[in-house]
Amino acid sequence: MIARPISNLYIEHYQRKEMAGIPIPCRNMKMNKNAKIETICVQGGYEPQNGDPRILPIIQSTTFKYDSSDDMGKLFDLEASGYFYSRLQNPTCDTVAKKICELEGGVAAMLTGSGQAANFYAMFNIAGAGDHIVSSAPIYGGTSNLFTVTMKKMGIEVTLVDPDASEEEIAKAFRPNTKALFGETISNPSCIVLDIEKFARIAHSHGVPLIIDNTFATPVNCRPFDFGADIVVHSTTKYMDGHAMAVGGCIVDSGNFDWNAHADKFPGLTTPDESYHGIIYTERFGKLGYITKATAQLMRDLGSIQSPQSAFLLNVGLETLALRMERHCYNAQKVAEFLEANEHVAWVSYPGLASSKYHALAEKYCPKGTCGVLAFGLKGGRDTAVKFMDSLKMIAIVTHVADVRSCVLHPASHTHRQLTEQQLIEAGVQPDLIRFSVGIEHVDDILADVQQALDAAYKA
Repeated sequence: MIARPISNLYIEHYQRKEMAGIPIPCRNMKMNKNAKIETICVQGGYEPQNGDPRILPIIQSTTFKYDSSDDMGKLFDLEASGYFYSRLQNPTCDTVAKKICELEGGVAAMLTGSGQAANFYAMFNIAGAGDHIVSSAPIYGGTSNLFTVTMKKMGIEVTLVDPDASEEEIAKAFRPNTKALFGETISNPSCIVLDIEKFARIAHSHGVPLIIDNTFATPVNCRPFDFGADIVVHSTTKYMDGHAMAVGGCIVDSGNFDWNAHADKFPGLTTPDESYHGIIYTERFGKLGYITKATAQLMRDLGSIQSPQSAFLLNVGLETLALRMERHCYNAQKVAEFLEANEHVAWVSYPGLASSKYHALAEKYCPKGTCGVLAFGLKGGRDTAVKFMDSLKMIAIVTHVADVRSCVLHPASHTHRQLTEQQLIEAGVQPDLIRFSVGIEHVDDILADVQQALDAAYKA
């Protein structure tokens, strides 16, 4: 029940008899091993054979037929790979997960029903009641609430830290029961660039994995595994889908973290799982153990699978991801420069600006560009910000972010409204902050709409 390369999605996916303990590379075996990211976006994951559909099929089935009870039994014992119920795995979903795995340079991946589910599963796969997690404070408001409220109710405590603090200061947050360090490549909505190598050093010095949310940068602009991260999560709802059509998430494992070297910290992976006849995930599945456990245990018990239809739409979005990210970044840079020069703008946060505190980190980790999201504040505070947004015509006020259409949001009033004033400050969300997700429309039209809204907001 681990993601495998799929050839004939109609027949071979349920006839395969490979032993689940044999690692199979994520990479499309027909593709040049040095294929560029743009090629992987288009050709990765799906490997049609002679006579197969050229386009990834949607396997819209909850269940799968087998010829014998023994065949089915081997799947339930994790002795063979295959499919038996789409709450755990589905061929369409696994194929798209494989593409994302290739894009990130990992060994195994799993789709989830949302980015929030990906964040939760990534943590809950290695942490339980009585455990502790350290996280960068400037993160998406929903993730912050997941960590500090919902997971707290489950007995998992989370300490939020300033990502710009020294390694020594951040290290003080760790405890003997700490199981992971978490951060966002580019924070939502404050656009802070994380020093991934610094966070990796801190995590590894304490014997825990670094988990990075790479949603905003995407693997097109940053591959966290190249800088020491161990696990990557995505809200595929954002740039990967790119068209605001399907909610989803993904977890990718690099295969680099040595769970056995810290076996006492991660008994769920390194000791027998009685719900599967005592198998030990790291012993049976090696580098595939983390994702196998997440699939066979968490997805089995909690669900949150991505639907095959959503996975199909996600794959369509992935095919143009590299092209879209280039335009998003170009447009956002132009908008950021325009806003920075405008007399009514109090401040702009975009790592692409030479004036940004995070410009050097952006050039290091995202040399091709960061993302299409920027944050800014207007002179006059919250009331002026609301008037500006209400005056926009083409650019819409929506909860969503990171799709082809330009949109804005006032996080303090919307996505982060559940946070206290102090928590807002810790998350890097100022009361006047406007999150601007710059789309791929012509930049002149975007700037024209911004200008007329500014004129309306400051009209006497």
